[in-house]
Amino acid sequence: MPENVPVLTIDGPSGAGKGTVSRIVAGRLGWHYLDSGALYRAVGVAASWANLDVSDAAALVRCTFDTRVRFADDSGKGLRVLVNEVDATEELRLETTGAVASAIAAFPEVRSALKERQRAFRQPPGLVADGRDMGTVIFPDARFKVFLTASAEERADRRYKQLKDKGVSVTIDGLLREILARDARDAQRTVAPLRPADDAVLIDTTGLDIEQVVERVLAIVAP
Repeated sequence: MPENVPVLTIDGPSGAGKGTVSRIVAGRLGWHYLDSGALYRAVGVAASWANLDVSDAAALVRCTFDTRVRFADDSGKGLRVLVNEVDATEELRLETTGAVASAIAAFPEVRSALKERQRAFRQPPGLVADGRDMGTVIFPDARFKVFLTASAEERADRRYKQLKDKGVSVTIDGLLREILARDARDAQRTVAPLRPADDAVLIDTTGLDIEQVVERVLAIVAP
């Protein structure tokens, strides 16, 4: 049955709009939603809580198997992510958590440990999977594949506005450096590097608002 369930993969670099677009599209289609990045961030948070050495692959794999992750849709607060039953939603959104997640995602052992957990989200009536290797590694047979991108400058500006709205003190230059460094790590890693699937539809979101991107993605699924 799972192999017959339609999947829409939405991959792309940090700040391209994957998360927001994927959640809206999943809601419009009435499909399940997988935030694969949240799984890696959850392992990163759990590793930080346990004071693990993030260069110790064996310890991270154990942490991956021991970490319980649950998504809870709170109508008042939006999607919440519970790590070992602790609401870690806000901590998962921090730039430092994203950097840790990117670092541990470079370990083949960690990616392998999380692969089947991600594939288990494929349930009827369909799945929208958001990440960096959804269309290339996790769901290579997906019926629909999209790769979102945007200029590094626009992605830094979007992140700056998000964090400023939350009262977080950041600078555009600092965020741009972090985004460029993360892009380089994700693209150059030997396992599942960030790249569009050969059959993915590329959408540059620079200068587009969320609704415009959502409509373009929906047109791919239901032309």
